[in-house]
Amino acid sequence: ELGIPLVAVVKENIGTEVQDFRPHFAGDVYVDENHHFYGPLQRKMGGLGFIRLGVWQNFMRAWKAGYQGNMLGEGFVLGGVFVIGAGNQGILLEHREKEFGNKVEKEDVLEAVKRIVPVHKI
Repeated sequence: ELGIPLVAVVKENIGTEVQDFRPHFAGDVYVDENHHFYGPLQRKMGGLGFIRLGVWQNFMRAWKAGYQGNMLGEGFVLGGVFVIGAGNQGILLEHREKEFGNKVEKEDVLEAVKRIVPVHKI
């Protein structure tokens, strides 16, 4: 609605993973097979993360909403959400998962997007 494009960068596309994501995301989806976007030191949560209460609460929230994961591929890399402004504006919002399923607040994303100043080409 604000005219700002949404883009998803995912670390892999196993089976129909990206296709299954499409009903939940209207923007472009790029697969970063070499994990360049994730940086030289990928943030991971090991198997002990499964003993954290927040992880189980996030899992139950996603399961009740109908999301299904898979047990294939690299499942321990933590993700994040960035709102990046045009031109020299840089990063207006940075949310890095602290544990599996740690979601960004939609209101925070919307506020950051509203701060983007479009760059007009001459």
